[in-house]
Amino acid sequence: MKDNFRLKIEATDGNARTGVLKTWRGDIRTPAFMPVGTAATVKAMKPETVRGTGADILLGNTYHLMLRPTAERIHNLGGLHKFMNWERPILTDSGGFQVMSLAQLRKITEEGVAFQSHIDGSKHMLSPERSMEIQRLLGSNIVMAFDECTPYPATKKETADSMRLSMRWAKRSFDGFHNGSEHAEKNALFGIVQGGVFEDLRHESIEALTDMGFQGLAVGGLAVGEGQEVMFKVLDYTMPKMPTDIPRYLMGVGKPDDIVGAVERGIDMFDCVLPTRSGRTAQGFTRRGTVNLKNARHTDDPRPLDEECGCDACTKYSRAYLSHLIRSGEILGAMLLTEHNLTYFQDLMQGLREAIAAGKLSEFVAGFHAKRALGDIEAL
Repeated sequence: MKDNFRLKIEATDGNARTGVLKTWRGDIRTPAFMPVGTAATVKAMKPETVRGTGADILLGNTYHLMLRPTAERIHNLGGLHKFMNWERPILTDSGGFQVMSLAQLRKITEEGVAFQSHIDGSKHMLSPERSMEIQRLLGSNIVMAFDECTPYPATKKETADSMRLSMRWAKRSFDGFHNGSEHAEKNALFGIVQGGVFEDLRHESIEALTDMGFQGLAVGGLAVGEGQEVMFKVLDYTMPKMPTDIPRYLMGVGKPDDIVGAVERGIDMFDCVLPTRSGRTAQGFTRRGTVNLKNARHTDDPRPLDEECGCDACTKYSRAYLSHLIRSGEILGAMLLTEHNLTYFQDLMQGLREAIAAGKLSEFVAGFHAKRALGDIEAL
């Protein structure tokens, strides 16, 4: 692993691990949660506020940025970090998932994916080589290989064909990234494990990617509707085959209890739109579960949203005020709830890191579930 990109494991507890992922843009404490900045912004948040919640790294979106304002424009303006005023590490996804889920009239071939923009219908081609070029133009610190996100459910043959296409694209991504550029020298490329819910296909994918020599591996194709029980089952037979000396990233996850269970199984990195999207739809994550601020019981409640949280929403405002903002359609409501939710997620990650370091993860997990089981009504 490059000296300017290195995972240092500082402690383990069972399969869980905590440490520091060192990059030239700054250290990332693991396990890490990455807020999603789809269009060069974490919605309803300023970058310094996102950093203040405890985030060490953000996720940017190749598909959205290539369409608007375009990767070339961002590059000419100094790169994504300067463009959005975030100087710390940025991971960019490959664009594959969004092409599959958002684009119109897409056609998948060995070359890549031809599609029409969901914005204006313009025609584009996204291939492994183009995905690498876009992520280089953005100045990404962790680049994701271009893959096909296998739909769920799918037959074993469909899953095998999809996974093997992704492995061929992974090799082209690897070759396209390692092109001798300064960007490739300073930054990292992650491969994406596919294979759906089939153990032998997951193992085949890991072996193929490990042989290529990626600097990190992501588990893709989960959190696509299979449910937590299936997700954990897949992780249970996938994680033991994953290399231990590189970062392991579970893409698109997720809910707090999904994150806790995945950390127990050895995952180092997560991303999800859930805390920010929920913040814009009146949902607040608390240690006693999720609270809907549209609920009438909050309109006269002087208490904070979460008494154990140190964010502005909890230390300076009441549930009654937050409820009022949301009912009135005020932008501040979304801003405060988003800040709170991101703080909650980062507090959860810090709690997990400390518990692993102290060898007390099982106690932390038991307390996490016990408090959530009480429910918010019980706190009244």
